[in-house]
Amino acid sequence: MPRSTSYHAKLIKYLQDPLEAAAYIEVVIEEGDPIMLNKALKNVIEAQGGIDNFSVAVQQSYDKFAKILAEKGEIEFYSLTNVLDALGLQLAVTVKSA
Repeated sequence: MPRSTSYHAKLIKYLQDPLEAAAYIEVVIEEGDPIMLNKALKNVIEAQGGIDNFSVAVQQSYDKFAKILAEKGEIEFYSLTNVLDALGLQLAVTVKSA
């Protein structure tokens, strides 16, 4: 019997595509759960080779973001934009559907 691939492994492979990573982060942000956003960012970072694949400045931005989430339970906008920028992503503002 063939072995199945784990969900996490499939997700990481899927998130290697920048468009899929952007859509994934967008959906998680819409959900409004900071803990899930942190997990989603970890998944995208893993898909791009892991945190050690990024500069020290990017690692520090992510660490600051994760620390603020852990302490306050809320998203710190500028730390988030720094992390997204390092991942080749950006925030966008759109019209909310009625």
